[in-house]
Amino acid sequence: MAKPWPESVVWIALALLPATACADSVQDNLSNMSLEELSNVRITSVSRREERLADAAAAVFVISADDIRRSGAQSLPEALRLAPNLQVSQAYSSGYVISARGFANNDGNKLLVLIDGRSVYTPLFSGVFWDAQDLPLDDIERIEVISGPGGTLWGTNAVNGVINVITKPASATQGGALALGGGTLRADAGARYGGRFGEDGAWRLYAKSFRVKHTETASGDVADDAWHQSQVGFRADWRQARDQFTLQGDAYRGRHGQPKPGNISLTGVNVPLGNVVLGGGNLMARWTRNFDGGGNLSVQAYYDRTERDLPPFFNENLDTVSLQAQYAMAPIGRHAPTFGAEYRRSKDSLENSAIIGFLPADDSKSWTSLYAQDEIALSSVWKLTLGARVERNDYTGNEFLPNARLAWQVADDHLLWAAVSRTVRAPSRLDVEVFFPSKPPFILAGGPGFRSEVARFFELGYRGRLGQDFSYSVNLYRALYDDLHTQELAPSRTSVFFGNGMKGSTRGLEAWASWQVQKDWRLSAAFTALHEHFWLKPGSIDTAASVSRMGHDPRHTATLRSSWQIGDDREFDVALRHVGKLTSPDVPAYRALDMRFGWRIQPTLELSLTGTNLIGPDHGEFTPIETRSVIKRAVYLGLSKRF
Repeated sequence: MAKPWPESVVWIALALLPATACADSVQDNLSNMSLEELSNVRITSVSRREERLADAAAAVFVISADDIRRSGAQSLPEALRLAPNLQVSQAYSSGYVISARGFANNDGNKLLVLIDGRSVYTPLFSGVFWDAQDLPLDDIERIEVISGPGGTLWGTNAVNGVINVITKPASATQGGALALGGGTLRADAGARYGGRFGEDGAWRLYAKSFRVKHTETASGDVADDAWHQSQVGFRADWRQARDQFTLQGDAYRGRHGQPKPGNISLTGVNVPLGNVVLGGGNLMARWTRNFDGGGNLSVQAYYDRTERDLPPFFNENLDTVSLQAQYAMAPIGRHAPTFGAEYRRSKDSLENSAIIGFLPADDSKSWTSLYAQDEIALSSVWKLTLGARVERNDYTGNEFLPNARLAWQVADDHLLWAAVSRTVRAPSRLDVEVFFPSKPPFILAGGPGFRSEVARFFELGYRGRLGQDFSYSVNLYRALYDDLHTQELAPSRTSVFFGNGMKGSTRGLEAWASWQVQKDWRLSAAFTALHEHFWLKPGSIDTAASVSRMGHDPRHTATLRSSWQIGDDREFDVALRHVGKLTSPDVPAYRALDMRFGWRIQPTLELSLTGTNLIGPDHGEFTPIETRSVIKRAVYLGLSKRF
């Protein structure tokens, strides 16, 4: 088992390092912006063309670079806790469950996640391996989080939400930066350097590494889930007249233990769980040409390689290539149309075990799609958006993903909007091609007739400002689901298979607000409520109690954040969150208090101290009590310097 760095080594290194600064300049620091300026932040994820946040007819929340820095987050999942329209639960040291509007127990298979337009979805189970999604948080420009469907523009699996992580251009990360941090649970080190080439070109290189200690169960047993990982990457941007080019890539390697029980029992034999070894890399290129009047053409291609050894279950190597093209036309009268096409192909190679098998072991799949959307200015205050996507996959053929959105500009910076959408979650290898054991006679014999899960959404939202110092957003939604995943009894009654025997419905509320109490003090609050209901369809003989396992989401959550700027060189942030209880299995409600104090010792040198889970007893956030990791109080000291 990989052992975390001793704390004494971390503290000695902190004392000796002349290193890093990750604090952005004032013009990049969104905490220095008024709420009016924040509403004018430009986003791209809602309509795939640039627009003001205040004009977006969707439930969208933007996490800024400064939000991330001031939160003290040390990983991407922890940064995503800042989005009130996401539910983030930590199951063990490297295991996070992230969802929007329910379905947390489905491993987030209804949530699409992108990093600079590169989908990190895995066709193995239609979800995200969060332990493989790492990048320097200081390189993130913003994270756009949309709760609700985005299938028309982003494709299948964008059912309950879209997370789009957008990194800074290389021109914004010039010079050198070093960072070191450590504490009771985690230690990090990172370096970055950026420069320029030609008149309009810029580049950056980075390297980072971290170690995370093991967690413990409620009984005090070591979970044996310690984690260490390293990553390197680069980005280059340049411009020629109307053309913009980007080339970027990353490579990583890591290892972590699998949490207790540490073994599985098969026919009376205990099989140990080995360490997970993961690695991979990606390379992406993007070209954009801007036209007079505001239109643009963009083409993006990427290659992604992931490797995962998960003993004793399987060893997987996945290669994915993707090509995307989009033409956003300049407005033609009242119309602003967007057209696009995408092609993605994956080659999945698995080394099966005797326990579980994906058959065939080697498999190739492709996804092809065309989409179009038109924003129609009905009047100076009314806008109608109509769009549709046709996406073809190798399991179910063509899927149709339409949406309609109507927005009313009630007044300046006051927007009322409504939307109706249909989207799907396409089958994955886990739905169709998984067998247990890996050789006949099978107890579980895949899902040969598995269909796409279907969702229809109805949304209503309002976003506005009261004066210059108070902004808010309120969103209501209702979703109807059909053909949800179940485990059905075969007619022979000697085996089971995966089918689509369940329906469901959800309804809920999402609300958040910010209040600029004083020039140097801002308060932010959020509240969510969720009700879920699931039932079996006639004829279903579900053997996995699928209905009772659904709805593994808190009925309500609440957060309160305070950001206080103490003069020019110090800042103090406090975040309090309450998360309601979970059922099946039971996870009690909990409250967590996080604090961070930052001190800019010099313009290029910053010291920060972060404390997490500072109130209440240790708590769990997911999984049954027997294997549940408890989240404990933690302290983290970070030092950063630019040069």
